[in-house]
Amino acid sequence: MKRIYLVLLSVGFLTLTMGGCKNYLDEQLLGNYSDGTFYKTQAQAILAINAAYTPLTFSSDRNRLWVFGDVASDDAAKGGDPGDQADIGLIDDFQVYPSNGPVESQWGEMYEGIYRCNQILARVPAINMNATVQSRILGEARFLRALYYFYLVNIYGPIPLLLEPKNADQLQIPQSPVATIYEQAIEPDLQEAIKNLPAAYTGSDVGRATKGAATALLAKAYLYEKKWQLAATTAAQVQAIGNYSLLPVYAQNFDQAHKNNAESVFAVQHLTGQVPFTGNRLNQWFAPRANENGYFFNAPTAGFVNEFEKTSTGVVDPRLDYTVGRAGKNWVNGQPFDPAWSPTGYLTKKHEQPLSEIPSSTKGDGNLNYVAIRYADVLLWQAEALNELGRSAEALPLLNQVRKRARESYLNDPTLSAPGSGTTASTVPVGLLPDVTTTSQSSLRDAIYHERRVELGQEFHRFFDLMRWGKDYAQNALRDKTSFKYDTNRYFPIPQSERDTNKALKF
Repeated sequence: MKRIYLVLLSVGFLTLTMGGCKNYLDEQLLGNYSDGTFYKTQAQAILAINAAYTPLTFSSDRNRLWVFGDVASDDAAKGGDPGDQADIGLIDDFQVYPSNGPVESQWGEMYEGIYRCNQILARVPAINMNATVQSRILGEARFLRALYYFYLVNIYGPIPLLLEPKNADQLQIPQSPVATIYEQAIEPDLQEAIKNLPAAYTGSDVGRATKGAATALLAKAYLYEKKWQLAATTAAQVQAIGNYSLLPVYAQNFDQAHKNNAESVFAVQHLTGQVPFTGNRLNQWFAPRANENGYFFNAPTAGFVNEFEKTSTGVVDPRLDYTVGRAGKNWVNGQPFDPAWSPTGYLTKKHEQPLSEIPSSTKGDGNLNYVAIRYADVLLWQAEALNELGRSAEALPLLNQVRKRARESYLNDPTLSAPGSGTTASTVPVGLLPDVTTTSQSSLRDAIYHERRVELGQEFHRFFDLMRWGKDYAQNALRDKTSFKYDTNRYFPIPQSERDTNKALKF
């Protein structure tokens, strides 16, 4: 008899209370179930949907979204010791073969997520359970399946499409075109999820996919398809839900005290100190070796650092030092940053926690969430879509909301000051991040592209932006990566393991 092996736990949903962040993680170590005894009760349905979130987490080393989103781009280099994780270096250099480790593991993790969602969508409707919970679980599964397909289609291009459980002898499936994946999987799943998901959760369910998350991902899908009107309209629907806003201080998006905040549209949940393990390994992967037992991967490039704007007196966009460790500034633990910690001279800070929160002995067990969709991202999607529609004047306020929050961190973060100017946290330095005023479509396009790079830097989006913006833009941005050729490197190869088992694939 076929058996379903489940060593699962709830994803680690958190709730925010007036006293801070309280852990409502319900640990459940399950054994193995026959396919005739699982998917019988509401409790089992909840366990199944919790497990469907797991491939998104950074609790294992198999999810390498950061490699494809950042290291492959112009924003970060592999980092780490020479020869360590050599396959990441090959991606950085665009010497990528189907047997590449991250190419293999990312494919496996995303399709594992799809498999779990397909099982839920096929089996949960038959369970006698609370109708509201049942509808919500099915909505979550559709959101997650759409997200897994979104990642797959943007990393690998044409891929096999599976929308129902299949036996091993049914898995000889050819690739479907990218447009088909969007139109037959991503769009309909998200449209259905929007109908079934609540706008918000309370208690231990905080962190699950919401109506806003599904609406935002649908807007992103439309943007990637260049369906500009649908992208603009759908992004506006996220705003209309009324649950989201920009935080007063940019850095609050990346600390444990503000997890699942008003800017977090969808975040992958992590908790420290759990058995089974649910921590965030990025905290160790990106940390320096000195005193922190880190591997110093995903090292920001000088080109990325130089993208941040400065005033005429040299005051830099505050997002730079919220994002990057660099010479002359303090690292997350308060000590001066040493550029020798990284082969590029920089380290990323957004996924790092100080040793006071996560000591070096457990550095790979961080509890920062990975925020996959921020409200600032939604505003910039809408601005981009409106500009492409020729409605540049309507795009400006959206872009300028993001810039306003960045510069006004000086009003809301008491640790900020402008060196040499006497500026304190109660004053925005003169000339810092002024509103963009141009209504030239091409100039505003450049401004939006720039803003995306600095606002969302080191959040694993850059390479995918470059690819969707087209050959000329991508080729220019990656000109220092001499092996990159858009026509051959737009997508990564389907893994060798899949090629060996699925003979219906065409190359």
